[in-house]
Amino acid sequence: MKYCNLCGSTVRFEIPAGDNRPRHICNECGEIHYLNPKVVAGCLPVYEDKILLCKRSIEPRVGYWTLPAGFMENGESTRQAAARETLEEANARVSDLQLYTLTSIVPVSQIQLIYLAQLDDLNFSAGDETTDVQLFSEETIPWDELAFQTIRNALRFYFEDRQKGVFPLHHVDLHTPPGQFVEKS
Repeated sequence: MKYCNLCGSTVRFEIPAGDNRPRHICNECGEIHYLNPKVVAGCLPVYEDKILLCKRSIEPRVGYWTLPAGFMENGESTRQAAARETLEEANARVSDLQLYTLTSIVPVSQIQLIYLAQLDDLNFSAGDETTDVQLFSEETIPWDELAFQTIRNALRFYFEDRQKGVFPLHHVDLHTPPGQFVEKS
């Protein structure tokens, strides 16, 4: 950040009085700018024994498969954001959304919320940010072509939980950059 969002003057980066970490502070009006994590919301859409995945047509990770997800907009709940992203990316409608994974992606200051959801019907197609949308069984998931560790984690949790018949909330602190994978032992 180089300029104040309020008055356009230059900013400095230092610890403000009464705070404990550096912030951008306007040199003219004194506004303290708090840059906080962004929220990503999406769905793990289930239809019978299959999962809906989208092939990305945008960076990062063009050509890789992912769950429908994206940045939350102002004025919507996380559940609304997840359903909207599923509609935008896969032209798919979902219901019965239950929070399933909450991941802190530390290197990029993001929080990702994935909702377990029921795919309402088979009327889906690629949206503006995808080139393909398909249903995959556990045996046909393209594990080596998944875009992000968070997606791999959510899918693994789902298939493990499905065997148990219980789908608890999974909380993950991820310290690897997006696109890099760390195998769990």
